[in-house]
Amino acid sequence: MLYHIVSRGNNREPVFNDRKDFEKYLEICKRYKDRYEFKLYHWVLMNNHVHLLLQAQKPDLLSKFMMKIDLSYFFIFQSKYGYVGHLFQNRFKSTIINCDAYLLQCGKYIELNPVRAGMIAAPEDYPFSSYRHYAYGANDRLVSMDPVYAGLSDEEDRRRKLYREFVVDSALISTEKARRSLFIGGEDFMLRMEKEFGVAGELRPRGRPSKNK
Repeated sequence: MLYHIVSRGNNREPVFNDRKDFEKYLEICKRYKDRYEFKLYHWVLMNNHVHLLLQAQKPDLLSKFMMKIDLSYFFIFQSKYGYVGHLFQNRFKSTIINCDAYLLQCGKYIELNPVRAGMIAAPEDYPFSSYRHYAYGANDRLVSMDPVYAGLSDEEDRRRKLYREFVVDSALISTEKARRSLFIGGEDFMLRMEKEFGVAGELRPRGRPSKNK
């Protein structure tokens, strides 16, 4: 399975205060990614949350993988800042992605987070994401090559150019869809996932239902 993971700071509080905090989290993530044999295709670290797009060789280890990362980082954060309480929300959000059709789309959604947040003007200006690995060939030991990206062209320079154009020009998965969906893919994929897991693919809005429904 391919998963889009979102792990947020408790009460949306910051979990990264300086560059060393970001780098330490990435170091921990690399350690457990290798240990649990996950493939990490796209990622971004924001000030108060994390996006990871990964493929699980052993899906039953997903929760343990995320718990190990968050707990290891928590102890370092606690020691550095004297922090008391929960650093991350108790449960990360995971969305199952259709690998063939939506892998690159979801990667784009992840890497454009800092742009949508108004932190930067262009994704290459943000140092803590996988964008520069794909768009400009920056060395990123954390990234496993996105197989859809690899299929864009036989020439690396051509792939990078096509990826930059894709990120700028093509449609983006809506933020609302990404937040509310349990699965992201085409109609056939959605129906298959809903049948397999026995749940609707989109979360219902909170609050009372409309009187018109």
